[in-house]
Amino acid sequence: VASVQAALPIEQWRTAEGAKVLFVETRGLPMLDVAVDFPAGASYDPAGKGGAATLTMRLMRLGAGGLGEDEISERFASVGAQLSGRFDMDRAGYAVRTLSSARERDESVVLLAKILQQPAFDPDVFEREKARGLAGLKEMDTKPEAIVDREFKRLIYGSHPYGQRGLGEVATVERLTRADVQAFYRTHYVADRAVVAIIGDLSRDDARALAARLTAGLGRASRALRGPAPVPALGAATTSRLPHPATQAHILIGQPGITRNDPDYFALWLGNYVLGGGGFASRLNEEIRQKRGFAYSAHSYFNPLQAAGPFQIGLQTRREQADEALAVARETLTRFVAEGTTEQELSAA
Repeated sequence: VASVQAALPIEQWRTAEGAKVLFVETRGLPMLDVAVDFPAGASYDPAGKGGAATLTMRLMRLGAGGLGEDEISERFASVGAQLSGRFDMDRAGYAVRTLSSARERDESVVLLAKILQQPAFDPDVFEREKARGLAGLKEMDTKPEAIVDREFKRLIYGSHPYGQRGLGEVATVERLTRADVQAFYRTHYVADRAVVAIIGDLSRDDARALAARLTAGLGRASRALRGPAPVPALGAATTSRLPHPATQAHILIGQPGITRNDPDYFALWLGNYVLGGGGFASRLNEEIRQKRGFAYSAHSYFNPLQAAGPFQIGLQTRREQADEALAVARETLTRFVAEGTTEQELSAA
């Protein structure tokens, strides 16, 4: 049987400071994408200081290297570059998309380096963003989708760090100080834990120089990194019903799923496409939306993380038909686990 190799030709090396670099040279367009990630996601929040990781990352782009937030935005805009953030339970970082011509590329790299290496954490900006975050959390705590998501994480993860809300809680964010944010930055945004990904119109030599420029001014880790602990298996199925005046019932079903390096990742990804990841073509949509009109849509997904990330089925329906919709979702999942896909579904997926 002939196999198909679709992998990109990824070159790898480490900078003098220990950062891992992944590089793909592609000359099709005069564009360059650069991303720098760190193990600095929400699961690394110190005990009692939930929200520290989120606030740290948010503040980094709001003043750095002697530039204010408006100046940073204006200078990126002047060369047509796009800055974006990347954040989850495990990792955090920033990415830039820019033209590969020398002026645009160099200005974008200079600005990204300032954000990564010289964040100001201005006291006034800190207080403003902390207040903004608290206001957002208080509003979220009134919304059924946020309430059910927090309960879902609590049920499947318990006291594991993945069970906490990435934005923190009102009580934990209220306690955060500027010193907490500075300490989190010094601990987690270090060169020897960084991963630099570069793809685009650039030579290997120029990519080496670019990666060195982005990591040379970072600190070094003072101790070995402890990743998230393994996620304990659930002992038994649990159902939680939360009262809310909303006319729509929000339903989530799930359990701890898989890690990023699970050997069954691609098989599960393809199978879940049939179950609930394939939009209107999926079984959940067919049973819940098409046949019964219980919901506009129903979804399922795996979110692989360093430890077992969640597997989740979700839908919204009228309160008075929530029990029926839940029963259909459970029946569809049970049948899918027992029987798997049909040949026709697998081929189409």
